[in-house]
Amino acid sequence: MAYESKFKRDDIDELFRAILLLQDEEDCYRFFEDVCTVNEIHAIAQRLQVAKLLSEDKTYSEIESITKASTATISRINKCLVYGADGYKRILERLAAEED
Repeated sequence: MAYESKFKRDDIDELFRAILLLQDEEDCYRFFEDVCTVNEIHAIAQRLQVAKLLSEDKTYSEIESITKASTATISRINKCLVYGADGYKRILERLAAEED
């Protein structure tokens, strides 16, 4: 069964299709530098690192020290890992497989 997002809209579909057309890291840097602010890119990268560290069973204080993320951010990401749409989980599994 296909995933049904509660945020689904045509403009978001087009954004995701555009992202799927990115071919390499250079494409990603060029696209995201145009689409996002530097702070938005840093925030997204930080969230992925927090999710990775949570999946490695690091404590909130360890994660806060490593990433400088607030405990509220860490808690929100933990909630996504436990109750979310499995987006972090799927990407973290793929990144781990790529590293092997």
